[in-house]
Amino acid sequence: MRDHIPVVVQGRGWRAPRVVFARALWVCGEVMTTVGVVVALLVVHQVWWTNRQAHASAQQRVQALERAWEQPADAAADPAADGAAPVEPGGSGAQPGGEAGGEPAPEAGPDGSAAPGGPGVPSVPARTPGAPARTPAPAPAAGAAAGGAAYAVLRIPRLGLSVPVARGVDKRSVLDKGYAGQYPGTAPPGARGNFALAGHRNTHGEPFRYINRLRAGDELIVDVRGRRYTYVVGQVLGETTERDTGVIAPVPRSAVKPSYGYGVPAAYITLTTCTPEYSSRYRLVVWGTLASTA
Repeated sequence: MRDHIPVVVQGRGWRAPRVVFARALWVCGEVMTTVGVVVALLVVHQVWWTNRQAHASAQQRVQALERAWEQPADAAADPAADGAAPVEPGGSGAQPGGEAGGEPAPEAGPDGSAAPGGPGVPSVPARTPGAPARTPAPAPAAGAAAGGAAYAVLRIPRLGLSVPVARGVDKRSVLDKGYAGQYPGTAPPGARGNFALAGHRNTHGEPFRYINRLRAGDELIVDVRGRRYTYVVGQVLGETTERDTGVIAPVPRSAVKPSYGYGVPAAYITLTTCTPEYSSRYRLVVWGTLASTA
C-alpha cells in the first residue's frame, strides 16, 4: 500500500488579488498615457497650429489690403472691393449689437467711450479726470471697414512686423485672427487723441509677442488707404494691471503707475498686450506720438 504524500501549494490565496492589482495599474497607465497624448496635441494645436493659421491669414489680409489700395480711387471707394462691410456716414465702424459673429459690443460710457472690456485686453476707459475732452473723431473714409474687418496695416520695422488692424477687440472676430484690434471709442490713425490697439502676445499669430523689445525712437507706421502715419515710440510700461484704463485714455497716463504716461493733448498710439508670456495676469504697454503724415 502506497503512502499518501500531501502536496502543499503556497501563496495560491494571494495570486488573484495580485493579478487584479496589476491589471488595474495597467489600465490606469493606459488612461494616463492617453490623456497625456490628448493634452499634448491640444497644446500643439493651441501654441503652434493656431499661430500658423492666424499668421498666414493675417499676412494674406495685409497683401489683400495693399492690392486694394493700388486700385484707382473710384474702385477703391467701393467697400466690397476689399471685403469691407459698408459703413454709415459719420459712424464709428462698429456694427450695431456687437462685433460680427462675436460678443456684444461694450456699452457706451458717460463720455461715449466703451465700458470695461473682457479678459485678455485692458478695459476701455472713460475720460481720465482732469484730462482734456477728446476731439471728435472724423467720419470714416469711403471703404472704411466695419468691426472685425481690417482697414489698416501696422508696420513695426524694428520687429519686421506687418499686421492688419481692425476695429474692436473681440477675440473671435479680431484678435484670434492674428489682427491688431482698435479699442472702441479711441481716435482713428493720425488724429488728435489716442489710437489704441490690442494684440495677442502668444498663440493666434501672436503679433505683439516682441513689442517688449521696442525702445524710444523706434518707428510705428500705420498705413491706411492713401495715407501713412509714422509714430515714434516714447515710453514703454513693462507691467500694469488689466484694469489700468488710463493707458488708453485720450491723453494716456497709467492710473496704477502715474509716473508713466503723458500730460498734454497730442496724437498718440498705444500698443497693449498680455504679460508675462503665456499669462494674462498683467498688461504690457507701448506708447508713441505722431511724427509725420504722408
